[in-house]
Amino acid sequence: RVPATMTDYKGSSLDQTRIRQLEKKREQERQQFTEQLQKAKKESETNYRDISSKFAARTSTAEDQLKHETIGLVTAEEFRKKKQELQLEGPSLKEAPKRKRENKLQKSKLSFDIEEEEAADADGSASAPEDAEMLPPPAKRISKDPTVDTSFLPDRERDEKERLERLRLKQEWLAEQERKKEEIIPITFSYYDGTGHRKTIKAKAGTTIEQFLGLVRKEFKELRGVSTDNLLFIKEDLIIPHNYSFYELVETKARGKSGPLFYWDVHEDVRFTSDASVEKEESHAAKVVERRFYDANKHIFPMRRWEVFDPNKKYDS
Repeated sequence: RVPATMTDYKGSSLDQTRIRQLEKKREQERQQFTEQLQKAKKESETNYRDISSKFAARTSTAEDQLKHETIGLVTAEEFRKKKQELQLEGPSLKEAPKRKRENKLQKSKLSFDIEEEEAADADGSASAPEDAEMLPPPAKRISKDPTVDTSFLPDRERDEKERLERLRLKQEWLAEQERKKEEIIPITFSYYDGTGHRKTIKAKAGTTIEQFLGLVRKEFKELRGVSTDNLLFIKEDLIIPHNYSFYELVETKARGKSGPLFYWDVHEDVRFTSDASVEKEESHAAKVVERRFYDANKHIFPMRRWEVFDPNKKYDS
């Protein structure tokens, strides 16, 4: 027969047997859990009693008896009466042992502890000589050995002196460089347009090539309409970039293809004997050239020898 609804369906005989087995198994597990819970509760109570007994007093004292007898609210008269009764029973009850306070003298490590030591009580001061004999001797203070080299260790005072010395030397060096930049040097050059027009202009050593070309424009009317960007400065067959200054070339002892770049006058290197191991000090006049003239004639001597100055390159002179 088909059940009217799913709630009326009880399952087959095998399903009902399985359900009964599961219910029986759950009932057994429930009983085992209850037994284990009761057993754990008994064990905890037993352990608590054992621990309490271990910390219980072995003997009853008058003070413990008084506390036990005066539990709750009692009047002052009842408390005194009960205390007198317990004092009469004194032989049967042991009094609580009193702790003997020991006064130990300790050597103070502070220099301002003298007043506290003088404020000690009379008993303590009387027993001080006896206790002082039992104290260990004071430890020896470890001091620095003056014969040991400690220069490798950090020293704030020494580091500060070194820092100030470095700062002083740095300021002196910067002042010396500024003095050198302010020196006036004569610079011999020629405006080259196929023929030379030699002149000498005095300028500061800190003057850059671009600033010097601005001075050259004022000396030649042909260059007054030409900007400094369209002018080239050539020294010893090298085109010097505009950002370099004469001071930098002198300080670095730069050299060109045909002579040094740190001499700005014109002189010849006259020697009685030639020595290939010694560089020549012969200096030639610098040249100022328009860029368009160089671009049109760079295949012709001497323009074909010119190249841009590279401070990392070594030129044979």
